[in-house]
Parts: sequence; structure tokens; C-alpha cells
Amino acid sequence: MPSTPPAPLSAPLSAPLSAPLSAPLAALRRAAHRVDARTPESRDRALDGLRALALLAVPVGHWLLGGFTRSADGALHNASPLSSPALGFFAPASWGLQLLGVFFLVGGHSAVRSLARARARGTGHAGWLRGRAVRLLRPVLGVTAVWALLIPLLPRLGVPADTVRTGSTLVVQPLWYIAVYLGLTALTPLCAAAARRLGGWSAGLLLAAVAVVDLLRYGPWAESVPSWVGLLTVLPGWLFGYQLGVLWAEGRLGRPAARLLLAGGAVLFATLLLVFHYPASMVGVPGADRTNSHPPSLLVPALAAVQCGAAVLLHGRLGRLLTRRPLLWLPVVAVNLSAMTIFCWHQSAMLAVAVPGAAAFDAVPGLTVAPDSAGWVLLRLALLPLFGAALIAIGWFTRRFDGPWTAFSRPAKAAVGAGAAFFTVYALGGV
Repeated sequence: MPSTPPAPLSAPLSAPLSAPLSAPLAALRRAAHRVDARTPESRDRALDGLRALALLAVPVGHWLLGGFTRSADGALHNASPLSSPALGFFAPASWGLQLLGVFFLVGGHSAVRSLARARARGTGHAGWLRGRAVRLLRPVLGVTAVWALLIPLLPRLGVPADTVRTGSTLVVQPLWYIAVYLGLTALTPLCAAAARRLGGWSAGLLLAAVAVVDLLRYGPWAESVPSWVGLLTVLPGWLFGYQLGVLWAEGRLGRPAARLLLAGGAVLFATLLLVFHYPASMVGVPGADRTNSHPPSLLVPALAAVQCGAAVLLHGRLGRLLTRRPLLWLPVVAVNLSAMTIFCWHQSAMLAVAVPGAAAFDAVPGLTVAPDSAGWVLLRLALLPLFGAALIAIGWFTRRFDGPWTAFSRPAKAAVGAGAAFFTVYALGGV
């Protein structure tokens, strides 16, 4: 009787290698299909996808456009690759990493729809606004209260005081967006009324207002114009993208208008850069005389026009893609559910890697060494997954701040509020 032929040598080797990979992939596919099946057909997946893209640009932008230097006493100080002549290409990179135009577009669109649903339930504007404010402010109070505890604790653990100051500055910097977003949200009924009455002119007038202020502060008579005049662009500059979202939700921003936005915004953007010599970076550069973001210059709504026009044009295609591909829809859902955790804690995640790295290894290229070469960029790109892992770990514990604080007693809530107030004063330089 012939003996059974031996199995190929590759069989016992390939099975153990493929099994560890196939099991997680199968579980991921099952999870994706479950989430896909539970998503209502009425859900605007493209809008969620745009929001997720704009949201992820915030940590990636801060992680790439921010760095540290380590002083002789071991303290970490903020440093930016935008300040290095060798990394001038980072300024154009900020055009794609600063997606606030898309974020405000989605915010305006969502707010109009949300307010309409609230009114259908019998909830007025004040009640609707209160609910949205609470959902936004809970995570902010959480991160600031935790940092209020870290301020006295970290020095006792050997962290230099200057590092604590650097960390608090990084944490508080992005929170200005929450205040701006809440202010724009409060204006939603007025924005909707303006959209219905004026149509596209409701956004065009905002653009014109920023242009007038820029003419005053950068024109021939700039020396006689007080510096506070620049603050007059804060409302129209950031409201522009939000108003485009309101127009979109009201059915007043279709594909022809989106093409006009895309083309007109690109022409204006190029003109401001090449003819009027606006700074190329969309974020602040340490030591620079002018900035495009604080307060917003005309370059901000120009870029927002390009981004929003492209977003509207890609909306249908993106929606179909996310409907056909559950594996792409799954991370979009995860990011949207963790939006405020990502926003509030991403700077803490970078610090959670940098502070122990500096303590253990002194100068770490790409982490605690000055960002002044292409090598730093490559090393920083390699560190992004580590920052992401730290953010996921932090988010696992801090996500409780996002939902209702039912487990918090009144004294605990009061303590959180007091801690948040203390941290704000400290981070702004009052302590």
C-alpha cells in the first residue's frame, strides 16, 4: 500500500503566518459590516467623511508643524519647522493640513439640519444651543481639569517647570476654536435667514468685510491704523465657511456655485500670495511679523472657498464610496464618535511621548531636537503612529468626559470647574 506523500514544506510555515493576520482582518470586516448595517439610510455619510477628514487634519497638522527643543536643564520648549529656512516647503503643506474651511462648512450644514429637527420636536433655539454647548464644553472642562492636577504633580515627578508651561500652552492653544465654533453656532438662525434672503451674497459680503479690513491694516495708510482693527476679521473670517455650509443646507449652494467657489478661491489665493505677498503659511510662524490666522487674513476665506468648493463637488462621489466600502466607513464612524477626545487630547498625546523620551534619552531626533532638516521630517513622520497610539490610550480613559456626567456628584463637578478655571489662568500666564 503506498504511503501518503508528505505535505509541502510551505504548508506548515504559511499557516502559522497567515492565521494571526486573517483572524483580526475577519473581525474587522465583521465589525465594519455591523456598523454599516446599523447606519440609517438617511445618514449623510459624505458629510461625516468630510468632518472626519477635517478633524484628523488637526492632530496631524499640530504633530507635523510643531516640535520641541531641549534646553540644558532638560526642559522642553516649543519649536516650529516653519521657522527653519531648510523646511520652507512646510508652508504650502499647511494649506492641506489646515482644513478649518471644511470643518466650518460641515458645521454650518449640520447645525441648520439639527436646529430644524429640534424645532420639529418643539425645542427652541435656546434649548438647542444649550444642548450643543454642553456637548462641546464637557470634554474641554475634562482636559483642563486633568491638566490642573498635572501642573503641581509633574514637577514633583521630576518634570521641569518650563516643560509643564510648554505643555499647558500647547493644550490650551487649540481650544480657541471651541469658543469661535460656539459663537458661530449661536448665529445659526441669523445665518439661515441671511441665506434665504441674500443667497450667495450672504457669504460674499463676509469676504468683502475681510478684504476691507486687510486693506486698512496692510494698505498705504497701515501705520496710522490701530492694531485692534485686525480683530474685526475674526467674525467674518471664520463665519465665511460656516455660512457656506448654511447655504449648502438651504439648497443655495449647488455644483455650479461650488465650481465658482473653487476657481474663484484659487485665483484669489494665488493673487494674494504672488501679487500682494501674503505669508504662505496658514498657521502662525514664531517670530513672523504677519500671520494669516490670528486674526484671519483674506487668505483664510480664500482657502476656505477652494476647500469648500471641492468638498461640495466631491460630496456625491464620497458618499457612494463610503456606502460601498464598509471598511472605509468604519474609521469615519470611529473618528466622528471620538471627535472631541481627538481634538482635546491630541497635544497631550504628543507630550506623553516627548516628555518621557526627553527624560530617558535626552536629545531624540525628530522628537526633542530642533526641527531644522529634512531628516527631522522623516523621523517625525515615523513617530506619528506612536503619537496616535498614545492618543488612543489616553482616549480610552478620558472618553467618559464626552458623555453625560451622570457618575459625577455635584462636588465633583464643582471641582472639575474649579480645576478648569485654574488651568486657564495658568496657561494664559496668570500664575
